[in-house]
Amino acid sequence: MSAPAPRNRTLRCSPEEFEKLATKLLKPNTRQTPAQLENQLIIGDIFEIVNYLPSQFVDLLILDPPYNLTKDYNESNFKQKSPERYSQWFQALIVTLKPLLKPNATVYVCSDWQTSNIVFPVLESVFFVRNRITWEREKGRGAKTNWKNNTEDIWFCTNSKKYYFNVEAVKLKRKVIAPYRTNGQPKDWQQEGSGNFRLTHPSNIWTDITVPFWSMSENTSHPTQKPEKLFAKLVLASSQEGDLVFDPFVGSGTSAVVAEKLNRRWCGIDTDTEYLCWALKRLNAARNEQHIQGYDQGVFWERNTQPTQP
Repeated sequence: MSAPAPRNRTLRCSPEEFEKLATKLLKPNTRQTPAQLENQLIIGDIFEIVNYLPSQFVDLLILDPPYNLTKDYNESNFKQKSPERYSQWFQALIVTLKPLLKPNATVYVCSDWQTSNIVFPVLESVFFVRNRITWEREKGRGAKTNWKNNTEDIWFCTNSKKYYFNVEAVKLKRKVIAPYRTNGQPKDWQQEGSGNFRLTHPSNIWTDITVPFWSMSENTSHPTQKPEKLFAKLVLASSQEGDLVFDPFVGSGTSAVVAEKLNRRWCGIDTDTEYLCWALKRLNAARNEQHIQGYDQGVFWERNTQPTQP
């Protein structure tokens, strides 16, 4: 294998690192307490591991399951199912996960536009569906006979009518193109050295997300890796410091890394050893470098407008 280009920062594990990190993965064979699961990555299938998990220990569930697409996930493949069969699989997953949630827990479910149509009825039958977030992936191949697929969805659900949501923690800082003044003073915006800006309430359309790519330190070779900035919004809006963030399809660890950087507890599960080793390496780095691309000075910035870069 040829050496990566000098600017290619994609995370990799050497054979020696892989061997060492793999020993740190949890493989439970008895029922665990919440304390035993805190800040742990578990190797296994959620449908089997659930037998060892305690009830009502999760404050925030970030669920990024395989979409209903045929996809190669390193050590395993997920094959596209009929809508009916995928719905049955997803229903079984939700039934498996619900007992793990605290009564006031929040659930975010990732999907593509086709899978959204399948998962929504299931979510609506079990949770309180609060909203559907649609975010621009800023990636994707063009299509000659269709519109380019450039978005994904995240369903915002709660386990009950009582839940935590901190809108102040997830405001977006936007440039003001035509600043309005009252008596010569800025109205609802601030004049700064790099321009005029306004803090805005977040909507359910997100166009400020940058998908990880080879020159970003958070990038891995995982085929469906989510950006840290994307999950940071979920964590900040729907959990408090010290809460536990749970991800049963943690992959290369984005949800756990974001939780670590934002002073939350975390627990993740995946079936792939290599992905989990990447996650552990990212987590080790996150303890020394807590920067999240696109999030600075306590606010989220529009894409390509953040004033400082690591």
